[in-house]
Amino acid sequence: MATDNVYVLFYLLAFLCIQPNVCDGALTSGCIPAERSALLEFKRGLKDPTNRLSSWVGEDCCKWEGVTCSNHTGHVVKLDLHNPHPFSDFGGEPYNNWTLGGELRPSLLGLKHLKYLDLSMNDFGGINIPEFMGSFHRLQYLNLSRAGLGGLLPHQLGNLSNLQYLDLYNDLDPNFVVPVREFSIGDALWISHLSSLKHLNLKSVNFQNGTHWLEALNMLPSIVEIYLSLCEIGSVPLSLPHVNFTSLSVLDLSDNLIDSTIPSWLSNISGLEHLDLSENDLQGNIPPTFGNLASLKELNLAFNPLQGGIPTSFKNLCKLQNLILPGINISQDLLGLDESFSGCIKMSLESLDLSGTNISGQLPEWLLQLRKLKVLNLGWNLISGPIPLSLGQLASLQELYLGVNQLNETIPESVGRLSQLVTLDLQHNNLEGVMSEAHFGNLTELKYLCLSSNSLALKVESNWLPPFRLESLQMDSCKLGPEFPAWLQSQINIFEIDMSNAGIIDAMPNWFWSLISTAEYVSVSGNQISGHVPNLLHLNNLDWLDLSSNYFEGPLPYFPPGMYFLDLSNNLFSGTISLDIMNMPYLIYLSLSKNNLSGQIPFSVCQLQALQVLDLSKNTLSGVLPNCWNNSSGIVIMDFSSNNISGVIPKSICSMASLQSLHLNNNSLYEELSLSLKDCTKLVILDAGHNDLKGEIPTWIGESLTSLRFLNLRSNMLVGDIPPNLSRLSSLQFLDLADNELSGTIPRSFGNFTAMKVIENFSSSTTDQIRYKEHMFITTKGNTLSYDESLLLMNILDLSDNNLFGGVPEEVTGLFGLFSLNLSGNHFTGEIIENISKLQQLESLDLSRNNFSGTIPSGLVALTYLAHLNLSYNNLSGEIPLGNQLLTFTDPSIYIGNPGLCGFPLNQSCKDSETTQGQSNSDDGDENEMIWFYTSMALGFVVGFWAVWGTLILNKNWNLYYFRFIDNMFDKVYVFTILKVSMIRKRCCSQQE
Repeated sequence: MATDNVYVLFYLLAFLCIQPNVCDGALTSGCIPAERSALLEFKRGLKDPTNRLSSWVGEDCCKWEGVTCSNHTGHVVKLDLHNPHPFSDFGGEPYNNWTLGGELRPSLLGLKHLKYLDLSMNDFGGINIPEFMGSFHRLQYLNLSRAGLGGLLPHQLGNLSNLQYLDLYNDLDPNFVVPVREFSIGDALWISHLSSLKHLNLKSVNFQNGTHWLEALNMLPSIVEIYLSLCEIGSVPLSLPHVNFTSLSVLDLSDNLIDSTIPSWLSNISGLEHLDLSENDLQGNIPPTFGNLASLKELNLAFNPLQGGIPTSFKNLCKLQNLILPGINISQDLLGLDESFSGCIKMSLESLDLSGTNISGQLPEWLLQLRKLKVLNLGWNLISGPIPLSLGQLASLQELYLGVNQLNETIPESVGRLSQLVTLDLQHNNLEGVMSEAHFGNLTELKYLCLSSNSLALKVESNWLPPFRLESLQMDSCKLGPEFPAWLQSQINIFEIDMSNAGIIDAMPNWFWSLISTAEYVSVSGNQISGHVPNLLHLNNLDWLDLSSNYFEGPLPYFPPGMYFLDLSNNLFSGTISLDIMNMPYLIYLSLSKNNLSGQIPFSVCQLQALQVLDLSKNTLSGVLPNCWNNSSGIVIMDFSSNNISGVIPKSICSMASLQSLHLNNNSLYEELSLSLKDCTKLVILDAGHNDLKGEIPTWIGESLTSLRFLNLRSNMLVGDIPPNLSRLSSLQFLDLADNELSGTIPRSFGNFTAMKVIENFSSSTTDQIRYKEHMFITTKGNTLSYDESLLLMNILDLSDNNLFGGVPEEVTGLFGLFSLNLSGNHFTGEIIENISKLQQLESLDLSRNNFSGTIPSGLVALTYLAHLNLSYNNLSGEIPLGNQLLTFTDPSIYIGNPGLCGFPLNQSCKDSETTQGQSNSDDGDENEMIWFYTSMALGFVVGFWAVWGTLILNKNWNLYYFRFIDNMFDKVYVFTILKVSMIRKRCCSQQE
């Protein structure tokens, strides 16, 4: 009987031991008390702004948020506290609110049976990973990615011999909402102790000082996936004594600094399916031994300066599904792929991406024999010629990217046979012609259509019903008009639509505003669309709206609060700017320029906390500028030009530390330049011309605004001398002080403007803002025009129409990059500087209406770029020099008012000069003539003398005949003379008698 009782007791204990919690010391249902205490202590070290862990109360910790217990033992085996709200660029608040922070207390070690730990997507303030993390010996999953941790990875993590998944990816994107501290790694041999590891993600961990990392990875027998992108890895061994990656399927070494050839040992990883070596500096050819990688499905060698084509051995890659080679410096008929793809790969390839590889030539016909191809991406290349008619043979094609090439001729109708096509991208080519219903006949799956920046026209019947339902339509610069396309009404799922510059001349149909109820991006700019815009508060998804350059009229409508881009410029909107239009907290870009808006600028504009660009120019706004900018810290560009704004420049305007461009020109602002502008230390453009500003030019401009590149104070009432310290502005390339009442001389220090001495293409004047083009009205070459794209090339010095006097300092000729120099309308004296020929880039020179004297320097002939010249109304004299560009100036008015000037193109010839020159030439001619006369006489005498006497001396017979002839002639002359004398005497005697 006692024995039976023992058996009963034994079975009872055995039964109790298999019940949850009993054998482990728990007397009641729920978690282990010691583990509950460990969790509560861990919670005390956390910061929980939204009380995410509010469920962590009561006895049963297994029911707490993020806690999972074993069904058999009751021990906590999983702790998942990752942030459930992913970060997004324009919706960061939920992410911020749900991040945990604080400290990671070692009380967590009380969870001795923990297998799964996830603290990702939180913000622990950049603290190091605690060393105790290496003490969870049963841990199989550890995810600390994007958790706000940093520092050197602790080698104690190598103690986690049961770990199968390790993710320490640290997002270093500066736009990421959590400030990130960089992870780094030293001696990586500790990784080799993770003998059970299958998945390793160390993306963005700094490997610059890391050692033995490849050796350690090669010792992991079970590793399947390795992600080491953005790790600043500088080199990879070209060979390994023994390749042990028997299980490796994925290897990602992209976005590093590897500057060698492709390592040959990669070819020995027989099970490799995904290899990403993109965005390195890999050189040389693709190893032919890659043909041994029979399991390879995706190969990414993008943006590497490789040479040569894909080796013929690639025909062995029968399982290849995705080949990505963008950015490779390869040309000539798609790398000569014909031979490489003539094997079984031609029958298995499903995705081919060679975008951005500088491929040239035409699309080969054989490429279209890849019948299983689903993705073909050859965008961003130099491919020319037509699209082959056989394109329609790719029956399985789902995505076609041929954008940003040099394709020409028409789009073949065979594209309409691609019944599986989802994406068609042919943007930015030279395609032309008409597309009709036939081009879209069987495209029932089409969702993304991009034909922008071509010369295409879409002509379909007015009742055409497309077979597709688009989600994205990009057809800017294609002709869709003149009528508004009625077929668009059927595209009820659209979220992106761009029909800018589409030749539409029509009223906006009412159904369009309902159609875009699901849209995020809408642009119909650059057409001639008319009508009123209704209130659009119902467009909850809309964040980008561009209606610019049309004929929309009426009052400004109300817009949804979630928008971040709004451009209504160059329309006919009228009325005032209501307070409610500023109820858009995420708005980054706002342009209401070139409308008929009136009234005052509402103070609510200062409440747009995210605003970077504000353009209210070219309206009839009045009143004063609001003085409420203290909390508007993000604005970079402000444009209030060409309105009727009066008053002073508000003191708070430079409380915006980010302000770089300020346009106030063509208003009625008065008093002096506000001293508060001294705090705009990042200002690049200050345009305050055509106002009523008074006083002197402040010296603090040259001391504080050191980033200034464009300064326009034209047409104000400024007085006094020009401050010499303006020359401290080393970046200044544009200075316009014209039409003021300035006096004194040009400071010699003006020769120190560094930016005016160089010839270069300047970078953007302000930070790259969304689609904003800087523009200014500039007076040069005798005209005032608005400049935008070419503004950055303008090197201009304009001091015209002031009371400046004295001579022009020689130092000005050192501004070699000067494009335009205007000193007209002053009282300058002396001669025009001869060294003005040093200004080789000068296109416009105006020295008119001064007191310059002397001659026009001949050095002007050397200014070969000169297109505009005005020297009128001075005291210049002498002949106008000719040559090069000066011969093209046929308008005599550019020299008028200089009575002493003569020569082309004036009617006044230089007579005195001609007479003097003629006399000089005559005297010179006479003198030369006499010299030649006497020289020829001497030569003639010598020649004649020796011709006679030399002959007589040398020939005796001639000598005898000659003297006989002379004697005979002498006798005859003597007889004739005697007879004549005798006859004369007889006559004289007879007359006397």
